[in-house]
Amino acid sequence: MSDRLNPLALALEDIRTARHRDPAAHSWLVIAVSYQGVHAVWHYRAAHWLWRHGFKTYGRLWSQYARRRTGIEIHPGAQLGRRLFIDHGMGVVVGETAIIGNDVLLFHGVTLGGTTMSPGKRHPTVGDRVVIGAGAKVLGPVHIGSDARIGANAVVVKDVPDGATAIGIPAVVREHPKPKEAYTAASAVDLGDSHRHPAPDYPSPFDVSEPHEPAMYYI
Repeated sequence: MSDRLNPLALALEDIRTARHRDPAAHSWLVIAVSYQGVHAVWHYRAAHWLWRHGFKTYGRLWSQYARRRTGIEIHPGAQLGRRLFIDHGMGVVVGETAIIGNDVLLFHGVTLGGTTMSPGKRHPTVGDRVVIGAGAKVLGPVHIGSDARIGANAVVVKDVPDGATAIGIPAVVREHPKPKEAYTAASAVDLGDSHRHPAPDYPSPFDVSEPHEPAMYYI
């Protein structure tokens, strides 16, 4: 999932991603030494290398060490794409058979978990450019399409199409959010970073007269 970049190039890319994603990031040094979400990804890569090369016990031990250091648990068997940014990070859990695409943003408290103890694929597959809000739970071998948005504290137990927004418990999927909704929180993280949320020709939210739900439902 790393497109064969060397470890140093990947680490620098992670720092650039954090600088771009987080307006509170004022310097590369601060990110490199204090961002636990970035550290968790670095620890994962080492543990994943051990896991893939047959040293599964050592890979698992490394991941547990990383959990204690960062508050983020990423199973070494998971597959993570490039430029993943875990904001705040505390309490994030990524299961063994989870797959995460490129340019994904996870907030604190996110769980990519399973619903069964049986072996095999039991964790979510997350597409590219997905945003998953704080406290959201994505459970089972579901597929989250590229450019999708998962609202804060949502519980997702079924597939979410490309570009859709899922909110609530259990999550309700909206394939075409209203223009004003597309500007709220998770649907508007990094304007222009998504091909669908919001589209460049969307009107200003202040020009839309239809009622909309508060931003808290989206992130």
